Amino acid sequence: VGCPYTLATYLVEGKTSKEYLEIKKMAFTEPKLLHAILKNLAESIAEYALFQIENGAQLIQIFDSWAGHLSPRDYDEFAAPYQKMILDRVKERYPDVPTVVYIKHSGALIERMAATGVDVVSLDWTVDMAEGRERIENARKKAGLEGRGGVQGNLDPGVLFGDFATIKDRAEEIMRKAGPTGHVMNLGHGIEAATPEENAAYFIETVRNFRHEDA
Repeated sequence: VGCPYTLATYLVEGKTSKEYLEIKKMAFTEPKLLHAILKNLAESIAEYALFQIENGAQLIQIFDSWAGHLSPRDYDEFAAPYQKMILDRVKERYPDVPTVVYIKHSGALIERMAATGVDVVSLDWTVDMAEGRERIENARKKAGLEGRGGVQGNLDPGVLFGDFATIKDRAEEIMRKAGPTGHVMNLGHGIEAATPEENAAYFIETVRNFRHEDA
């Protein structure tokens, strides 16, 4: 499901944007209005997430792609609380359903993402996997959360335009750094439309064939 801040950017901007100046203008000149929009969205999205679970979804991933454009201070005010509203509603009703959060260009926000209580933090390709795992674990400890937390990602989609040897090398490096448990191997963002199909297939094959005992 989409997250309140990212959905609000489309509502306020009216289209996609490079700088998201209109929603930032609202945040700094009419913060009460923006908070009202975000709260309304969070309540609706939470209900939709519950609906998905009740109709067979086994995992809920929340996408706040454009929250990576926020400073840490503004993330704490305009994004994290509304992500947490959704996560808390899901866990209140379905505590055993895993939850994942993804934010593009989130390197500066990893600790804050982990502190929401989400089960899995999805990393984009700008973060080293080993460093990301350590940061998530430390942030969860600081927040009083149990376990080291899971991680998803984080191959650069551009790597799939390389040759097979490069794809294999980069994918296996990530899996070695992530360790044998608590990792969902994935791209660090959506696959590019122009990606050669045989390269995407080879990436999947590489992941399926990888064994940590051989690393």
